[in-house]
Amino acid sequence: MKTATQIQDAIRAAGVVGAGGAGFPSHVKAGASVDTIIANGAECEPLIHKDFEIMTRHAAEVVRGVRLLMQATGAARGIIGIKEKNAAAVKAVTAALDGKDMTVHLLGDFYPSGDEYILVYEATGRLIPPQGIPLDVKVVVNNVETLVNIARAVEGEPVTEKWVSVAGAVNHPVSFTAPLGTPFSELLKAAGGATAADFGFFVGGIMMGALEFDLTQVVTKTTGGLIVLPREHQLITRKSRPAKAMHRIGKSACDQCTFCTELCPRYLLGYDVQPHKVMRSLGFTTTGEAYWNQFASLCCACGLCTLYACPEGLFPKEACDKGKADMKAAGQKWDGRKEVKPHAMYEGRRTPLKQLMKKLGVLSYDHPSAYTDTKVTPRTVTIPLAQHIGAPAVPVVSPGQRVERGACIADIPAGKLGSRIHASITGIVRSIDTTIVIEQG
Repeated sequence: MKTATQIQDAIRAAGVVGAGGAGFPSHVKAGASVDTIIANGAECEPLIHKDFEIMTRHAAEVVRGVRLLMQATGAARGIIGIKEKNAAAVKAVTAALDGKDMTVHLLGDFYPSGDEYILVYEATGRLIPPQGIPLDVKVVVNNVETLVNIARAVEGEPVTEKWVSVAGAVNHPVSFTAPLGTPFSELLKAAGGATAADFGFFVGGIMMGALEFDLTQVVTKTTGGLIVLPREHQLITRKSRPAKAMHRIGKSACDQCTFCTELCPRYLLGYDVQPHKVMRSLGFTTTGEAYWNQFASLCCACGLCTLYACPEGLFPKEACDKGKADMKAAGQKWDGRKEVKPHAMYEGRRTPLKQLMKKLGVLSYDHPSAYTDTKVTPRTVTIPLAQHIGAPAVPVVSPGQRVERGACIADIPAGKLGSRIHASITGIVRSIDTTIVIEQG
């Protein structure tokens, strides 16, 4: 059995970071002291199914990753959160469990069941303190793909590829693995191309992902997938609107109906997030903003208020984004209510995923993104040095140098939070700036 130090060192050496979107270096979490490890298999973003495929096909590695983190952190139990509807994943993971100290926790099909605050409460009954993290309640949470990477790291395999789903307006919705640095154009090609002549795509999801139009962008350690939609789709037009226009409309049209607050997942869990009050900040002076922005600080940016709750089609989530940015720029600290008690309607006001997809106009795109073992083999990869929380990695190779797939090409800066980066293909280093470009050959 590996020691805690050996596990942590292996994770660090392999460049494992949170694959669910945040990109926090996993070796840091492995060095914590907690009593519970939670595997996040909720996968609540509409249309993305890559975690389902991972759990179904690599259940033993997910369980192995949980076990390794339990050993590293001293945790007495492991919990794997999976939506009950994903029966094949539940069956596979349950069959792979390796002890009575590890269980599967069944989750409802609601959004955002994968939010850490919600997942920790659902699985343990513990409430993370306002502006806190799972470590504050002796819990470490990791996405299931991260746990597979941890299991492989201990076997000496670094992170060189990413699981992704490509769905929406494509000919063949699909999930697969792609080398880090692969252009998005190659991902779209693997899904049979778009079904619309003019389209945009969301990187990571339609709720919390970024709207993009540039297919030369590349896969990183945190890319969850691409959701392609026709250019005229309501989600494209809404998210294409400039931020100033969003705020101007909100300032003039918000009638303080409170729907955005009443359906806010964090508010229902007991946190003092009140988007309707943040909307008031749009019409106040700097002095007034300082008060109303306080109600934005605990927002998780899930997007429900903007894309589902608001009957007037306004942008309370974006107002919260602005409120948090304004507070940071002004050096203002959160000073809200610290008591947390779930709302009496916490369970009754959950947002069913199917209902959300219907409201968003994407229900017709809800098809399985089945895994394919077809290999995406780009001739050139462009690997960013900053694809994780912390400082950019420092190159340890030079232009013209030949590198093998899996070789370390950039290391963690001395004394900084960061992650190693490895070559995703075998080839020649062509250039180095904020990225390392490698060409096959």
